[in-house]
Amino acid sequence: LTFYNAGHILGSAIAHFHIGDGLYNVAFTGDFKFERTRLFDRAGTNFPRLETLIMEATYGGNQDIQPTRREAEERLINIVNETIKKGGKVLIPTFAVGRSQEVMVVLEEAIRNKKMEDVPVYLDGMIYEATAIHTTYPEYLNANLRDLIFHHGINPFISENFIKVDSPSKRQEVIDDPSPAVIIATSGMLNGGPVMEYFRALAPDEKNTLIFVGYQAEGTLGRKVQKGWKEIPFPVNGRREVIKVRMRVETVDGFSGHSDRRQLISYIRALNPKPEKIIVVHGEENKCLDLASSIHRIYRIETRVPANLETIRLI
Repeated sequence: LTFYNAGHILGSAIAHFHIGDGLYNVAFTGDFKFERTRLFDRAGTNFPRLETLIMEATYGGNQDIQPTRREAEERLINIVNETIKKGGKVLIPTFAVGRSQEVMVVLEEAIRNKKMEDVPVYLDGMIYEATAIHTTYPEYLNANLRDLIFHHGINPFISENFIKVDSPSKRQEVIDDPSPAVIIATSGMLNGGPVMEYFRALAPDEKNTLIFVGYQAEGTLGRKVQKGWKEIPFPVNGRREVIKVRMRVETVDGFSGHSDRRQLISYIRALNPKPEKIIVVHGEENKCLDLASSIHRIYRIETRVPANLETIRLI
């Protein structure tokens, strides 16, 4: 068993299984990103031997094309700047690992290069602790980030702009402070965590902005807000109150830790050696089928889309 970089989050790996005498080799991608990001190099493509590849298809549909990372970063900074000029606060719901650190690096660089006003960036939830792990293991980060840290003495993760929110009283202090700020808080789909308190307090004020940088699953509060709901039933101390959403709501695509359709297709092109068989999993059925069909058409490689609990014999 050998692990290769998957480019998804810190420590994510493509598992390459060298079976028996090595006459059969299987690689399982798990979640992977075939694009260089602010944090990681793109997923590995070179293996000693490869008979079967099992790959994800989260964004495998033919419409699943993400903006470039540069476009996503520029749009994020523009929205933040517009909100700051109005005197408002920016709320960015994220999960603690991966997306949070990507956004932190983008904001830190923008502030350092005077492309964004020097405002405090508050981190709430487990984001601060997860970020500390990235600082502890810089060898897993990409070369640009390592060079910035080791040769230029700039560690974006420990910038003085980032302020840890570590208590309910500090959280209330951030909410009550009338000055502009950016708040990055868990969880990413508005389905729990400290972000709920910020949302409840900031949503009624049109000066503020909510920016989604990740997927919002159907049925979550995040998806409802993203769809444009203006009144949100909100549980408070055992009773239900209605939150009026007057804040600006934006979605910035392009920060995903998953490969989009183009990257998935390009990954197969870059594989060395090419596998004899590709099994497509981890995606909606229609997306898995569409990706598998496209791979077979383009590369003439045998593809399969297994059903849940189906067993496939490889040897």
